[in-house]
Amino acid sequence: MTANLIDFQHPTEARRWRAINDDVMGGVSRGGLHVEDGVGVFRGETSLENNGGFASVRRESEAMDPSHAPGLVLRVRGDGRRYQLRLRTDELFDGGAYRALFQPPAGEWQCVALPWHAFEAVFRGRQLEDAPPLDPAALRQVGLLIADRRPGPFRLELAWVGRMDG
Repeated sequence: MTANLIDFQHPTEARRWRAINDDVMGGVSRGGLHVEDGVGVFRGETSLENNGGFASVRRESEAMDPSHAPGLVLRVRGDGRRYQLRLRTDELFDGGAYRALFQPPAGEWQCVALPWHAFEAVFRGRQLEDAPPLDPAALRQVGLLIADRRPGPFRLELAWVGRMDG
């Protein structure tokens, strides 16, 4: 049993997410998040043109404190592509994030458990060697990102994000 931190059954959840795609650096990938039947749908199309290749959505954490849990759990249905759950804190400089990779099989609902030690500090896709470990009590932002170096459409359905049971 998990305690949901983010639940797309909540009527205002979709409005809390904003898209940040590779067009910020000249790319042409598109992506965004909307709700279908109480499920968040992160979808779009990645393109490698103009040195692009990523699409993402982010949400402020709003007093979300999962620090007493050993990690997070996502209830997802994917398309076989690899995604990242990205967490931001004030511990890293602007643009840095902690990421955990996951690749749910196409078309199957599953729960993906991501313990805190699975998150690595990164900046623009490169690991930050001297970064402090993730402090879940300092969580400021949650995001999803696709940057698997494969052009084409993507679709990740997200029912909820919750605390991992200890």
